[in-house]
Amino acid sequence: MKRKIVSVMMCAAVTAALLAGCGSSPSGSQNGGGTEEENESDENASDENASDDNASDGEDADNAGSESSGGGSGETLTIGFAQVGHESDWRTASTKSCQDVFSAENGYDLQFVDCDNDPAAQIEAVRGFIQQAVDYIILDPIVSKGWDTVLTECEDAGIPVIVIDRTIEDSDKYVSWVGSNFKTEGLAAGEWLKAYAEKKGISEINALVIEGSTGASATLGRTEGFQELADANGWKIVDSQTGDFTEAGGQEVMESYIKSYEGQFNVVVCQNDNEAFGAMTAMKNAGIEYGVDKDVIVISFDACTAGLKRVMSGEINADFECNPLAAPEVENVIKQLEAGEEPEKEVFMNEHCFVNEDIIPSITVNGAEQELTVVTDEIIEAQY
Repeated sequence: MKRKIVSVMMCAAVTAALLAGCGSSPSGSQNGGGTEEENESDENASDENASDDNASDGEDADNAGSESSGGGSGETLTIGFAQVGHESDWRTASTKSCQDVFSAENGYDLQFVDCDNDPAAQIEAVRGFIQQAVDYIILDPIVSKGWDTVLTECEDAGIPVIVIDRTIEDSDKYVSWVGSNFKTEGLAAGEWLKAYAEKKGISEINALVIEGSTGASATLGRTEGFQELADANGWKIVDSQTGDFTEAGGQEVMESYIKSYEGQFNVVVCQNDNEAFGAMTAMKNAGIEYGVDKDVIVISFDACTAGLKRVMSGEINADFECNPLAAPEVENVIKQLEAGEEPEKEVFMNEHCFVNEDIIPSITVNGAEQELTVVTDEIIEAQY
């Protein structure tokens, strides 16, 4: 009976959303947020803690989950989670966040599927959750299109879908999206580079870009945002190719770039930390000096623990956070649904811009001021 009540409520919510003209995806977001190859070294292993105020947010949500069973319903809720894969430190932290929050101790039965970056396998995972008649589905979409049919099947089955991290462009048949604005991340990287170049007296920017996985919303957003600043400032994008959000991919692309464009670039933009690790290995092997006050400026995204260590050491100049700890916010959405409330369609994560040098206090992105955080040991210890 409880499932039927939720289903009726969801139908009413979807109807209200359509009448209100809800969009099919978060405004301005083309999330990659989630990206990269999982490192096996101790240095690149994901920390169990969240960053800064994000850490306290996650702890509060976890404690709330421990105090109430199944989102406060008193019943065990079955949650199906179709994860992108395990390609990066970021992805590992995202998975762990969900496993911690949606645990048996907190009143949940989590059915987890690692889709290994296979879009077809992810669609089948969602259909499997429908067959299992789970209570809720969490989906981190590998690609942004091709979802309307299976999300319609979820809707027909009365199963609410919550999308995290990456976005969906061709359907609005989900309850909420929780994640990052990837275009804003790309814009922030561009605004920082503009201010940094002015401060350092760098008059010409020739940038190489190592993109994330093709078709991922994080790739699309970060690329679009940075390109917008490049166009506005007359920067040259020498080349832009996918590194598939992996360390191996980043190294392979950078090695190719070095052969083709040696001496023709002074900025490397990597769309996640793992790609940056690979790119730095390639440059080191080629004898190219990179980082703070060196020949090549390195910009990265995600800001995992290992990434912040490279920022503090001066190897990465700036790292733009993509917060992977979405599970507490997802649990809040589920609790709202269980209480008969209508959650927000978009929930944005709190994030930071991390730098090595204390020479620029803040940047302005889309008219809003963003402070720049200089990395310290304390910040690294608190990061995921």
